[in-house]
Amino acid sequence: MDRVTQVTEWLDVVNGHDEVIGQATREDAYARGLTVRVINAFLINRAGQLWIPRRTAHKRLFPGCLDMSVGGHVEHGETYEQAFRRETQEELNLNVNDLPWQQIAKLGPRDGLSAFMHVYELRRDDPPAFNPDDFSSAQWLTPTELVHRIEQGDPAKGDLKRLVQLCYGVGHA
Repeated sequence: MDRVTQVTEWLDVVNGHDEVIGQATREDAYARGLTVRVINAFLINRAGQLWIPRRTAHKRLFPGCLDMSVGGHVEHGETYEQAFRRETQEELNLNVNDLPWQQIAKLGPRDGLSAFMHVYELRRDDPPAFNPDDFSSAQWLTPTELVHRIEQGDPAKGDLKRLVQLCYGVGHA
């Protein structure tokens, strides 16, 4: 198999009701503005702080930006929960079976977000051994501190501020 075939990511394309209406490669979906599914998760400690990583400088989208603790696309034929489990393992080297977790939201474009998404929360006090291909650093921030940093100009992934506002009641949701 050539390298291009190995890295082609197929996503389900969904309608305004989050129903699958077709498939597209990730690149094609973005180029055509199609609606897809994603998962996001926040690692939260006992103090109520979120573990917020910074994306590596070589990322194609949002390089060097603040990010959700875990985020990724739901691949073709995958459920939201399967994607959450896979992405948490890939990005944070954590098995969700080893941690308390819960789904905290189901959101979408009507909420001012870029895609349909399920949002999860993982409870853990220790920082994870994150994947250095995904993140360059990370820090614990309260939701209010995070929104303030973004409002002060710290670059962040597109949906991060809105997601924190919706899930944690911070600022002007």
